[in-house]
Amino acid sequence: MGRKLIKGGILYTMEDEKEAFQGDVLIENGKIFAAGEHLEAEDCEIIDASGLYVMPGLIDAHSHIGLFDFNADKSVDDANEMTDPVSSAMDARYSINPKARELKVAYEHGITSMLFTPGSGDVFCGQPFVAKTYGDNIFDMTVKAPAAVKIALGGNPKNTFGDMNRCPMTRMGVAHVLWENFRKAKEYLEKKENGKKPPYDAAMEAIIPALSGEIPCKIHCTQYDMLTAIEVAKAFGVRFSLEHAWGATDYLDEIVASGCDICYGPIATYRAPGERRKIDVEAVKLLDERGVNVALITDSPILSEESLYHHMGEAVREGAPWERVLRMVTINPARQLGLEERLGCLSEGRDADVILVKGRLGLDTDAKVMMTLVNGEVVYQALG
Repeated sequence: MGRKLIKGGILYTMEDEKEAFQGDVLIENGKIFAAGEHLEAEDCEIIDASGLYVMPGLIDAHSHIGLFDFNADKSVDDANEMTDPVSSAMDARYSINPKARELKVAYEHGITSMLFTPGSGDVFCGQPFVAKTYGDNIFDMTVKAPAAVKIALGGNPKNTFGDMNRCPMTRMGVAHVLWENFRKAKEYLEKKENGKKPPYDAAMEAIIPALSGEIPCKIHCTQYDMLTAIEVAKAFGVRFSLEHAWGATDYLDEIVASGCDICYGPIATYRAPGERRKIDVEAVKLLDERGVNVALITDSPILSEESLYHHMGEAVREGAPWERVLRMVTINPARQLGLEERLGCLSEGRDADVILVKGRLGLDTDAKVMMTLVNGEVVYQALG
């Protein structure tokens, strides 16, 4: 794999405390070898970035691309195994269509990595994974699997099983399933740690990495159920993010005290009766100011991939500084997913997922990704 030197761009590296500067990025063997001023290298391809912003490939920390397909006359749902409230053993990689047209749209708009998540039709929805958006073989594209335990509270699982006249058909029923299965998983783990051999239980095995702190729980949650999510997560000591988090301004203090992450969005969603009524974009700024790690998400293909730009712009409109918002689609989601040593930053050793951008994404309506590199290879170049 050849070397490339991206010259003369305005670099936003996303390194802590490092401001933008005019400089260069040297790529070697699919990794960033260096990012700095006046870099020189022999025997490498030169990419002129004069007048362009150079930054890490964007990360969408919550998508369903390839799991939902809305392109044909009849939509396809391979994201929800809604035959049982507990589908924690289901691996979303086996449901995905790596040829989904939205993946091409994603990397053409600078989104180079995503968390692909099942759900949210049952309580324990399955195993999300992180993958690059460019490629043909999902297993080669995968960066981390499993990347989280996906959980859903509120209306989705309630409606799924309520229609079947079985538990959970209320929000308290959803909470009961959550408590009971964390308790069972903890007992299962303790037996294994004490040398006992409980009968193999794939659903419990899938929850153990969250109890052990290896991966977080991603909890689909809006305002009514945030306290439930925080209470249960605290009781079992699991790391977690609140997904969607509409209505977070009702519980700012509780969220900050819990130490959880926030995956806010989609911002431009419609307001539905009940728990989805409160779309409080200002929460993004308020939580970021109080030290919460906030990421912006599209929930794609529920909303289009390029709507991530609109989300960024809305956060800025509500007062969040643009440079902080850039972090919400790069290094912040990388840290949430435990991948900050590979993704979301232009520094030595990271994957060479790099975008060259004309204008400021989220601020300028004519901003446009001119080139996308994934693992050091140019996978998209705009015409003109």
